[in-house]
Amino acid sequence: MNILDKIVERKKVEVAERSAKAPMQQLERSADFSRHTYSLSQALLVAAPGIIAEFKRKSPSKGTINANADVQATTTGYVQAGAAALSVLTDVDFFGGSDENLKIARQHNDCPVLRKDFTIDAYQITEAKALGADAILLIAAILSPQQVHDLASHARSLGLEVLLEVHNAEELKQTALDDKIAPHINVVGVNNRNLKSFEVSMETSVKLAAMMPQNVIKISESGISDPEAILRLMTHGYQGFLIGETFMKQPDPAKACADFVKLLKEQQEMK
Repeated sequence: MNILDKIVERKKVEVAERSAKAPMQQLERSADFSRHTYSLSQALLVAAPGIIAEFKRKSPSKGTINANADVQATTTGYVQAGAAALSVLTDVDFFGGSDENLKIARQHNDCPVLRKDFTIDAYQITEAKALGADAILLIAAILSPQQVHDLASHARSLGLEVLLEVHNAEELKQTALDDKIAPHINVVGVNNRNLKSFEVSMETSVKLAAMMPQNVIKISESGISDPEAILRLMTHGYQGFLIGETFMKQPDPAKACADFVKLLKEQQEMK
């Protein structure tokens, strides 16, 4: 059983436990459930390039990345530095996240917030809305095309946007390029990390970008550690870039983000 399989099995138990404690009807009565949501896709188009700055304490491949960063200070610092949107991990067991982290990020920032988790059930999407998220993540590697369709449709019915993550050409063809699924997807994210070996290659984003229509809003995820990578990927049609570890591994993630954005702007002006 690989790490993804373990995470999915844990999520099945987690969904059962959470739904027993707080049924969907209860979630729908929460204060944030009726709030106006921000558009992740539009924020990425306006920012050009749009950085989605992530708050992540640990990962299965890297272990602890930053156990001490303050959620409020980091996320507000990200936005002040120029991030177009935020990504907040809520998985507890494997990524050290929490619902509370997302709530804090939502409370203190007026920008799109992506709930970064392993979504396998409609309950989690309703939960994301109740927590104050504006967008949810669907990972093609752990879902069938029918599940992607059904979950994305549910998210859109709640006013949430959908970031669909793919890792290879097969996943892309079966989901984001499918005529029945595509209308329910707002953004397609290409994860540069091989889920089996955990190796990272920017060529994954380059290869899959060539397969997507020009009007698809594309973001690249994992392994983006310098502005040069962003400038290169922009030439392949990418509008967004999800960056977590590069910022979070520094003592002050918000400052790391600000320094990164400043250097990116300087290099853009030199081009």
